[in-house]
Amino acid sequence: MDAFVLKIIAIVAMVFDHSGYLIFNGQLSWFNYIGRLAFPIFAFQIAEGYIHTRYFKKYAIRLGIFAIVSQVPFMLFAHYVVGDSFELNIFFTLLLGLLAIYAYDKLFVHNILGILIPICLGILAALIKADYGFYGVAIIFLFYVFRNHKYTMAASFALAVIIDYAYKIYAAAAMYGQNIMIYKIYGVLCVCTIAPILFILLYNGKKGRDTKHLFYLFYPLHLLLIYGIYLLL
Repeated sequence: MDAFVLKIIAIVAMVFDHSGYLIFNGQLSWFNYIGRLAFPIFAFQIAEGYIHTRYFKKYAIRLGIFAIVSQVPFMLFAHYVVGDSFELNIFFTLLLGLLAIYAYDKLFVHNILGILIPICLGILAALIKADYGFYGVAIIFLFYVFRNHKYTMAASFALAVIIDYAYKIYAAAAMYGQNIMIYKIYGVLCVCTIAPILFILLYNGKKGRDTKHLFYLFYPLHLLLIYGIYLLL
């Protein structure tokens, strides 16, 4: 399975996730279960992108530009279709994850900053309310650190997902009280979020078709399209 196929799987899952909120009036549905496949694959491809890019600055700048370009479409979608409060879109998370990898790669062999800076970038993602927050930066970082040890990478990713959902269950229980339905929903979401590691383990290291800007362009455009359909309905 090459990078192009992984990217298509992630994009299709993302469309299910986002359109599900439109179809089901902002409520969680099985569309969102499918959508859990998307982010881990995008996170993995940031780690792969860092390994293969020859122009890190251009890569980082490109992510930064699309983070800015995508923010208004993301806010329109999140506020009106989902009903969420203010957050920063996924490109900010991907950028912070890329910077975490860069810091680790350049500083780890020299001093402890190679670990502290990625942790600080994860905390920053949480503080600025970037999509997926600390967890998002963490799994990008883990995909890079364990890139040469597939099963360790898979285990560390699964552990990160379980910890993230354990915290979500704790927070939900604290807010709404003990509810078996909360456990069931988050349990299924947790399994669906771990599932894309199967596709990642099948990755053959090949690029496939050249689709460098496919996700960059598709992300804001599909959010605008969903928002446009929302207005029509």
